Amino acid sequence: MTRLTIFVRYAIVLWAVAGPPGAAQETDRASDGAADSALVSAPITRFIPADDRTEHRIDYSFWSDVLEKFVVSMGPPLRRNPNINGKMPPRFGHNSLYRLDGSMFAFSFVNEPVIEAFSQYRRDLEGVADTLDIPSLPRNEQLAYWLNLHNVALVEQIAKAWPARLPRKISIEGVPLDAAKIVTINGVPLSARDIRTRIVYPNWKDPRVIYGFWRGEIGGPAIRRKAFHSNSVSDMLDRAAKEFINSRRGTEKRGKTMHVSTLYAEAAQFYFPDLERDLRSHLLKFTDEEITKRLAKTERFKLTLRERDIADLAGGTSRNAYWPREQVGAGVIALMGQRSKKFDFIERKGLRTGEVIFTEIELPGSEANSQKEIE
Repeated sequence: MTRLTIFVRYAIVLWAVAGPPGAAQETDRASDGAADSALVSAPITRFIPADDRTEHRIDYSFWSDVLEKFVVSMGPPLRRNPNINGKMPPRFGHNSLYRLDGSMFAFSFVNEPVIEAFSQYRRDLEGVADTLDIPSLPRNEQLAYWLNLHNVALVEQIAKAWPARLPRKISIEGVPLDAAKIVTINGVPLSARDIRTRIVYPNWKDPRVIYGFWRGEIGGPAIRRKAFHSNSVSDMLDRAAKEFINSRRGTEKRGKTMHVSTLYAEAAQFYFPDLERDLRSHLLKFTDEEITKRLAKTERFKLTLRERDIADLAGGTSRNAYWPREQVGAGVIALMGQRSKKFDFIERKGLRTGEVIFTEIELPGSEANSQKEIE
């Protein structure tokens, strides 16, 4: 089967998903508003995890179905620029250095019924908290809830605002997307930033939680193709951390300086109070051999890496620019062609391209995934 045939078939699959998926430290640069510690409010005591636990699992199968249909993995990160990274006119899609990293959401295939399905599901998740006491659930169940709720709400709002090349420029009634109160839990209005900095970061000591929050930007952690569940959240965060840290979005050595993502500025007060020492220690838990060696040759850190372009398969290209919404436009075709060349390169080099996550399997001498509680 030729590469062109494979690509055409893939485009047809993308076309098919247009239907509804189902019903019901340079602080001046690094802070960028949201990460400024002055803007991080006190924890919301209502959502502090309780000591007494109620065993219950929330079903996220709908969200997993959505992610499988609309999220395209760009494969493992490559720390080089092979000849697959040709420039494209901005109106036709991405020209970001990182566009073949992480994953992309196919917003150009999201029509109005699908957006309403997203909104209904977000309301369903809000309603879960009216029937279940979220702080009394097992910690992994709580964490999966907050991660999924955060990501569902951002996908919903970006889908409503699309086409948009920069999620940070989206506003809701004059309030930037990240700070807008886009969900309400137990009568408490919450923004995406509130969920991160007032609920999860203050109550979970493990910095891996950083990588579960999707920001809608290429420069942030990639959105996964599966919803978070209590029995897989630990493994999924491990994989998300490794992918991000070993990509050029996360770390980039320049001389004696290790440049890292500005993403860490927001989380620094919670996980990296001694930024140089604590962040270095954290990164070394996930770096591959090459990045470990590069870290050893650096003397300082700077939070400078950022890419604000939308993590959208079409690059946020306007539906009115040559191709209407729900069709395979030039940006999608170009990016998928480059992705195909990347995977050809990976295959020639014999590199690993995918991952399989097994849950609730206990091997001799190991702890079951469902029992690995994230503190």
